[in-house]
Amino acid sequence: MKDLQRIIEAAWNNRLLLAENQTIKAIEATIEALDKGKIRVAEPRGEDWIVNDWVKKAVILYFPIRKMETLEVGMFEFHDKIPLKHDFAAQQVRIVPHAIARYGAFLDRGVVMMPSYVNIGAHIGKNTMVDTWATVGSCAQIGNEVHLSGGVGIGGVLEPVQAAPVIIEDNCFIGSRCIVVEGVRIGKAAVLGANVVLTQSTRIIDVSQTKPVEYKGYVPPGSVVIPGTFPKQFPAGEYQVSCALIIGKRKASTDMKTSLNEALRNFNVDV
Repeated sequence: MKDLQRIIEAAWNNRLLLAENQTIKAIEATIEALDKGKIRVAEPRGEDWIVNDWVKKAVILYFPIRKMETLEVGMFEFHDKIPLKHDFAAQQVRIVPHAIARYGAFLDRGVVMMPSYVNIGAHIGKNTMVDTWATVGSCAQIGNEVHLSGGVGIGGVLEPVQAAPVIIEDNCFIGSRCIVVEGVRIGKAAVLGANVVLTQSTRIIDVSQTKPVEYKGYVPPGSVVIPGTFPKQFPAGEYQVSCALIIGKRKASTDMKTSLNEALRNFNVDV
């Protein structure tokens, strides 16, 4: 990998090198490693996540070395630079028509994709459900045993290359029509109720105790989150602005399924 990294870093600084066979092979080898899950755009290190920005550079450089081509799948026709993933049975992945995963995205064993979309560079962990019309953007990192409900939008982050992608850690439940973008990180076993929208500027306010605690860009592990608003003064008057409210925690003493049911019942969270 160090040789691949060296070649890709050189091509990133000098795009003329994209014409060289060594550079093309290095980029293609990196995308193949992404596709097989041998490398990741970002990976956990203890409690933190490390961004492998050279891998993101390889994804960006993959586009200019590819040519547009027509792809035919049965009666469907596509015109694109990036091929689709294939051989799902060997990967022990269930893909329901019309689910689409681009080559360079990794789907671990037991992943189920209902009609949905996963972009290049994304990493989907074991036994995760990508439900109907959910989208997983380029380089997003989705953990094991995650449920992305219908219509969820997980944003992609390619540039700047040093920026962390959206990260959904293990055992999370992301409710219907949630939007998570701009490198927001959702801690393990968190629950997002339906229609929660999280960006780097969204105020995430823990209101479960006597005094509020505010976060931005991060939802702590086990949090149960619902949409909320707060008043903000503008020149034209005071208006309600969207935020996210942490209203409680999933219990560590119970398993994930039981804990999720309790969270929905105790806090009346819609999913």
